[in-house]
Amino acid sequence: MTLRVYNTLTGEKEIFVPLLPGKVGMYVCGVTVYDYCHIGHARAGVVFDIIFRYLKFAGYDVTYVRNYTDIDDKIINRANQEGTDYRTIADRYIQAFDEDMNRLGLAKPTVEPKATDHIAGIIGIIEALIAKGHAYVSDGDVYYAVETFPHYLKLSGRNLEEMQAGARVEVGDKKRHPMDFALWKGSKPGEPWWQSPWGNGRPGWHIECSAMSMEFLGKTFDIHGGGKDLVFPHHENEIAQSEGANGCKFVRYWLHNGFVNINAEKMSKSLGNFFTIREVLKKYDSETLRLFILSAHYRSPIDFSDQNLEEAQSGLERIYSCLSALDDILNGQSLSAEIAVIENPSQVGLELQEKIDQCLPRFVEAMDDDFNSALALGVLFEMVRAANRFLAETKEYTSLSLSMIAHVRHLFVETGSILGLFAVLPSVWLEKIKSAKADRVDISPEEIERLIVERTESRVAKNFKRGDEIRDLLLAKGILLFDSPQATTWKVK
Repeated sequence: MTLRVYNTLTGEKEIFVPLLPGKVGMYVCGVTVYDYCHIGHARAGVVFDIIFRYLKFAGYDVTYVRNYTDIDDKIINRANQEGTDYRTIADRYIQAFDEDMNRLGLAKPTVEPKATDHIAGIIGIIEALIAKGHAYVSDGDVYYAVETFPHYLKLSGRNLEEMQAGARVEVGDKKRHPMDFALWKGSKPGEPWWQSPWGNGRPGWHIECSAMSMEFLGKTFDIHGGGKDLVFPHHENEIAQSEGANGCKFVRYWLHNGFVNINAEKMSKSLGNFFTIREVLKKYDSETLRLFILSAHYRSPIDFSDQNLEEAQSGLERIYSCLSALDDILNGQSLSAEIAVIENPSQVGLELQEKIDQCLPRFVEAMDDDFNSALALGVLFEMVRAANRFLAETKEYTSLSLSMIAHVRHLFVETGSILGLFAVLPSVWLEKIKSAKADRVDISPEEIERLIVERTESRVAKNFKRGDEIRDLLLAKGILLFDSPQATTWKVK
């Protein structure tokens, strides 16, 4: 199947054809570094991380640019509140962002530019816009004249006349039109500034992304991404200023991830339902958060709640439990990508072999359909169910059945490298989750183990009543027991 992506600009899925064969240029708007990142940032980060990973898996040479906005009103206000300078604030939260993204397992972009390192490029674009009549100087500020760009609002599909209805330019306003936006802001007392042909000042928000994308990807490039909240005004304004200055198409495919809701309500600091990545990762494993994000299509809204995170953790636990069982059987043998055909296989063997044969093609088909990670995960859960049935019914393992198991394990390594999942040794991950859950019940792991030993001894002595009492006691405390010929294991319900 050919890769198809949903282009916000056209409102349709389109066959992805890069500007240069075999190469992809992708720019994703990063964060304004004045505070810790929230789960909305986590979603955007994970979404474009798997897009980056999948494009590389598909054989493309990808240049991935994700910027830092390190000068902005919010940064300046934070610095004034703390009695420090903007650079201290920006550096602190750049470091915090990097720490958060590393914990989420994001691959490093090719380039991570800072707006303040591209002042010269910003000034150059503004000069070009003024020369072409798209921008004007007003009392030390420079504004983009939206009425000079006939295609303004083509990305969001809004109507300029309707948007300005009721709006007007106030007496003393520096703008000619209510929708004109700042390209350059004249300096105010106590603010950081850079020299420019229009006086000392600093760049507006939108112009920085045009300058940085042009520097690393050229005047026209393949993919521009970000959250849906950036469609207007940020990305609309990027298009207007970039195409106005360069006279050519800015971006071929616009990709936007959906919003994050909190318990079915829009995330908002004013509503008190605003969670940082750091707060969430105190309670949930980073791969659990990734799986939760990938369990919905990236363009759909996603509802963040404890229940949905618990479901994601349970799903990941099913996968890791299966992988752990596979590892126990393989017992450290090297994984082989080759699968041998088993003679006279059982029904569950036939089913597993069918899932093995279909896994990667179906996974790729899902990802080729506008990076449908939810559908791709469904393919992997089908593999887990088939593998678990195979393990449950197989009593003796031949070299050929071991080859089949090794191939299943290899497929999870391969697909996990695209999704950023299954990177932890299964036994280690399961033990970590087990310990975290145990902290939430009023019985210690040591006491659980002691009761399991007592139960085992009671059953050996044929005191089944006491064995059942211990099982019921642990169940009442939220502890489930699992008996096997090798041992009795437990997990928190």
